[in-house]
Amino acid sequence: MANLLADSLSPYLRQHAGNPVDWHEWGEAALAEARERDVPILLSIGYAACHWCHVMAHESFEDEATAAVMNEHFVCVKVDREERPDLDAIYMNATVATTGQGGWPMTCFLTPDGAPFYCGTYYPSTPRGGMPSFQQLLHAITDTWHQRRDDVGKAAAAIVGELQRSSGGLPPGAGRVDAALLDAAVSAVARDEDREHGGFGGAPKFPPSNLLEGLLRGYERTRRTDTLDLVSRTAEAMARGGIYDQLGGGFARYSVDAGWVVPHFEKMLYDNALLLRFYAHLARVTGAVLFRRVAEETATFLLRDLLTAEGGFASALDADTDGIEGLTYAWAPAQLAEVLGPDDGAWAAHVFSVTREGTFEAGTSVLQLRDDPDDAERFARVRERLFLSRQTRPQPARDDKVVTVWNGFAVTALAEAGVAFGVTEWIEAAATCARTLLDRHLVDGRLRRASLGGVVGEPAGVLEDYGAFVTALVALHQATGDASWLAPARGLADTALAAFADQEKSGSWFDTAHDATTLVARPRDPMDGATPAGASLIAEALLSMSALEDGDGRYATAAHASLAAASILLERAPRSAGHWLTVAEAAVRGPLQIAVTGGGDLLRAARHAAPGGAIVVGGDPGSSPLLVDRPLVDGVPTAYVCRGFVCDRPVTSVPDLLDVLAAS
Repeated sequence: MANLLADSLSPYLRQHAGNPVDWHEWGEAALAEARERDVPILLSIGYAACHWCHVMAHESFEDEATAAVMNEHFVCVKVDREERPDLDAIYMNATVATTGQGGWPMTCFLTPDGAPFYCGTYYPSTPRGGMPSFQQLLHAITDTWHQRRDDVGKAAAAIVGELQRSSGGLPPGAGRVDAALLDAAVSAVARDEDREHGGFGGAPKFPPSNLLEGLLRGYERTRRTDTLDLVSRTAEAMARGGIYDQLGGGFARYSVDAGWVVPHFEKMLYDNALLLRFYAHLARVTGAVLFRRVAEETATFLLRDLLTAEGGFASALDADTDGIEGLTYAWAPAQLAEVLGPDDGAWAAHVFSVTREGTFEAGTSVLQLRDDPDDAERFARVRERLFLSRQTRPQPARDDKVVTVWNGFAVTALAEAGVAFGVTEWIEAAATCARTLLDRHLVDGRLRRASLGGVVGEPAGVLEDYGAFVTALVALHQATGDASWLAPARGLADTALAAFADQEKSGSWFDTAHDATTLVARPRDPMDGATPAGASLIAEALLSMSALEDGDGRYATAAHASLAAASILLERAPRSAGHWLTVAEAAVRGPLQIAVTGGGDLLRAARHAAPGGAIVVGGDPGSSPLLVDRPLVDGVPTAYVCRGFVCDRPVTSVPDLLDVLAAS
């Protein structure tokens, strides 16, 4: 018999609808039941593509005996971290504060008012590795709840106090955001590079998409080749490693090793959208064939594998296939020969580093491409045959949930990549996705977090949703020349200023709206991680809006105040401020505004030569705020280049435009 999750709009929660656990969704009803029964809340947070979430579900949540203990002694609440990032942020902070590490599945025990008093992550069904079994933990928590309630209260009060203290915002930094600060940040990041394998730090290694985009923009400002070399080394290492799908395109979430060889196989929309934006930008700057191919294949992956019937993009492909991690993607030499024949099979094994010993499990290997083969036609033919064969294998499940922020990333990436490579199909897909979000996720002027099958969920949008979507709408205006995208962008930017800005601390933002449901703390995390922070996303959005229409200066004021507040991150922790660096580079350059009245070759040159973060629009006079009172000169297309409030003379030739941009 299904539990209360059967009607959820979250695919992750629906995965648990058949558990014998009496799961509840988060809400007042669950908290009220815990108060009435005088039992703790067992909060389990995960997401649909999470491998270890599946493991714990199979071991414990599907076990009748374990479920009986859970149901008797707890009110059990299941949360999709992607649907409720506010809850995930609060209880992840509690988990890290009490254990020193975090991850998913996250397992927290709360008082009936939501205060955490014991936190952890995965617990096995039998004791191992120094960890108790999950049932042992349940009995220990139950005994503590009944026998040592004062200790529970003290622990909960201490953790909540720390959560509230840590949500107070950043301490003051120097407050300046200038070229010197950005140069110092780039130098600090460069010292942390893994020169052997590319990237930063050791295993597990995540694609640093935000940081790479910021560094690339730094190169465009300074023209320091060592910065571009760093960016290119990491981009090439990822593109040639197993973390990149060498047959179907797209990136896995992270590499379990330092060399990008073996991925954790889940493929997330947010990673691939952010990396598409970066690789398209890098290809435009360098002209490198590899980087363009990766961008094109990543865009193809998004449109082929993640596009939903409604025109949005699904959240992820699972790490597992039929309960086995990597089943879809790994190859043995004999499997290559079976598909390709002995000659092409042996050739493919050499090209893709498939060995008899294997790089993964059971003698299989994850495909890598350490060097481009000499025979391009043979390579293309072999790849196509292997991909078609792989499509006949069992495929990983897809989380069809359409999340606003990640779809915002996809819209921006497809629009910018479509402009860079002249692919109108990508721009059209971006526009369709944006219309889907406006039609379904914008309810009574406020964004909702997610939808499934076109049905929007109840959880409200958070700061990152607003920031990413405003930037996406601005990107579409630039790509299409259609000014109608700006009205909803303006409305959402104004809503964000009213609902999320800290009115008592200039430049600081909360991640939830002022009228959101009260939790034990109001989350606020300005540090960039696998995805940009909500605060850095809204700073980017407001900076872009300020370049287009900002009559009273409110967007520019808020953007620069946000950057000033985050300057301490750029000073002290630049690796955790990749998107802040991206936005700051644009701000230090003006941001650069290029308005081309009339379009044509002049507009194409502007789009190709403009640095990342520049606002580039083209079309008829008056078709964009940047084209008002900017007529054709001598009847021919004309480019107007400005930095902040300072403009160059209008130019009408491509060489003159390139000269102006080179001096910018």
